[in-house]
Amino acid sequence: MLAFIIRRCIFLIFVLIGISLLIFCILMTFSPERRAAAYVQSPQQAQNIPGIIKQYGLNQSFYVQYKHWTSQTLSGNFGWSLVAAQPVWDAFCQYFPITFELNLYAVPLTLLIGIYLGTLSGIHRGSAIDHFTRIIAIIGWSLPTFLFALILLMVFYGYLGWFGTGIISDDFQLYLLNHTDEFIRYTGLYTIDGILNFNGAIFLDALKRLVLPVATQVFVVVALLMRITRSSMIEELSKDYITTARAKGADNKTVYYKHARKNALIPTITVSGQLVALSMEGSVAVEIVFNRHGMGWWLVSSATQLDMPVLMFMCMFMGFVFVVSNLVCDLLIAWLDPRIRLSTI
Repeated sequence: MLAFIIRRCIFLIFVLIGISLLIFCILMTFSPERRAAAYVQSPQQAQNIPGIIKQYGLNQSFYVQYKHWTSQTLSGNFGWSLVAAQPVWDAFCQYFPITFELNLYAVPLTLLIGIYLGTLSGIHRGSAIDHFTRIIAIIGWSLPTFLFALILLMVFYGYLGWFGTGIISDDFQLYLLNHTDEFIRYTGLYTIDGILNFNGAIFLDALKRLVLPVATQVFVVVALLMRITRSSMIEELSKDYITTARAKGADNKTVYYKHARKNALIPTITVSGQLVALSMEGSVAVEIVFNRHGMGWWLVSSATQLDMPVLMFMCMFMGFVFVVSNLVCDLLIAWLDPRIRLSTI
């Protein structure tokens, strides 16, 4: 197990090197003046573009420029974000907690609901619960995310006024600005920081504003997990080892949940890992509709304004997330099915 993890960590390094080379090749198609943004750390430096070009050799060979860029990246200098008007790393520390807080609640709910309903649907194939989950899955997967988000916003915010938009209310935002010593931002997540600061009002306000975004993301993504889990359960229940288990006198609970579901989870885990990795990039529709400026909003805004340092950083970040996600999925699959040897993954 340890050797496998070390091997995957080494593989992660080569993947990131490959991604960085690909990104840098694309970056080289731009002018030196445009590429200089990858080295800027303050507005004052942005006023001296010729000096940056000379300092980092942006008119020299590919090898020399790649060396300068990687050394700056490894030292934590990812450039200046035009959209956020601050260094890329500082902007990441500002936007990532917003997206992570949403996923902190949405991902566990998606996995639990998707696996549970998919399992029930596969066990009771052709029943009312099966038809119900299939209809929900079809609606969730075919309905555009922004449309479902707007429907929830119109009903629960516009008509009923039960839930708000944004991250926290304006009153609490002003309170935090005027009382910086009374509320310490330990994690950047308002719900978690509210608990750590023993401030129930901020915790409840932040949690209340997460209900609609979480519900939107869960409803849309859970449809895929339900379909995959259902198909896997139906396939496993038709195999010979299930017939053998029944012939030996195993009850339905043992057959369904100990034998069939354990093997049916393998493709579900694989897809779940990809979905979790994608969720770290942020949901553009959810963040825009519910006024939560996180990673998705930052990425789209940077893409429309050709904010190259941000786009380069996001590619590196997502490459890292996907490799780590695949590593975790492989470990879980090997734990679920002992027949799978880590050396063969």
